[in-house]
Amino acid sequence: MKTLRKVKIEGFKSIESAELKLGDLNVVVGANGSGKSNLIGAFRLLERVLSHNLQLYVASEPDRFLFHGRKRTPALSLDFALEQNSYGFKLKAEQDTLIFEYERVEYSGYWSYGEPIAAGHKESKLEEAAASYKNKIPKFVFPKVRNLVVYHFHDTSDTSPAKQTVDVDDNRFFRPNAANLPAYLYWLQEKHPVQFRHIEEHIRLVAPFFDSFVLAPSKLNEKKIKLEWRQKGSEAYFDAYSLSDGTLRFICLATLLLQPNPPALILLDEPELGLHPFAIRILAEMLEAASKRVQVLLATQSVTLLNNFAPQDVIVADNHGLKTTFNQLDEEKLKGWLDEFSIGELWEKNVLGGRP
Repeated sequence: MKTLRKVKIEGFKSIESAELKLGDLNVVVGANGSGKSNLIGAFRLLERVLSHNLQLYVASEPDRFLFHGRKRTPALSLDFALEQNSYGFKLKAEQDTLIFEYERVEYSGYWSYGEPIAAGHKESKLEEAAASYKNKIPKFVFPKVRNLVVYHFHDTSDTSPAKQTVDVDDNRFFRPNAANLPAYLYWLQEKHPVQFRHIEEHIRLVAPFFDSFVLAPSKLNEKKIKLEWRQKGSEAYFDAYSLSDGTLRFICLATLLLQPNPPALILLDEPELGLHPFAIRILAEMLEAASKRVQVLLATQSVTLLNNFAPQDVIVADNHGLKTTFNQLDEEKLKGWLDEFSIGELWEKNVLGGRP
């Protein structure tokens, strides 16, 4: 189900230059500060660009996006190669912001096409070009790159988006920060009962006390809904504030990975955070299953999670103090080692690199 064939990054944060070929499942492993999260960060920048929030995202601090600052690197570029199309842009530092040196789409198939959409602008022109009938390539490319979504469920505080009362009709897609979790689960319960049941079954595997969700619009305001659930053997009232951090994160991950219509590319940064080792194993199974339907890219530093994947799925992020490099594992070269050690053990022993 590969949507994105290759990503090329130049001059972005700790990444001076990198070109990665991507498969269906891509697991980036590295130590703290290795720059693995900056790979996910490149996709966050893409999201801000496509949602016309580049200037707000840069917030008068362009140097934090550029490899060792603008004196060393005056511009950064990202290129995303799809099946027969690609989208890319180059951003240059100008005064206290970043502006487009160019933004372009390309097609390579029965014939080739490639030219800039625009240059010198402050916000993306791709959506505008897609709305025009002058050229069909942007029209095809825009929804493809818009469907590369970074998910982040680390916030489990009392103000966490996943814990809030939300609009019951906010269910068109699962939001990247789980801000519509109860509404989306209610929609699955009513319209996709098989997938909803699978989500509950997976939650019970890692949280045996969990019996089921209790999802319905509020009796006091039928336009609102909150996450409520039932505990086995108890008649007490439980909502999202009664869940542990790890359990709430797992509910979000299960909803994301087991939903009927996930995005084309799911991106996750350290999804194992706060999970029990057994829950991490179940997470690995869900990630593997999801990669049969959609493309998955995740960054991790969990040995337990890493042990569940094949060498060809693993990309090692390394940083020796100057820049981040990415190395995709070669199973043939590791054959002797893999007879006696797991992938996680080899990473711990620094056989794969990517360790302090």
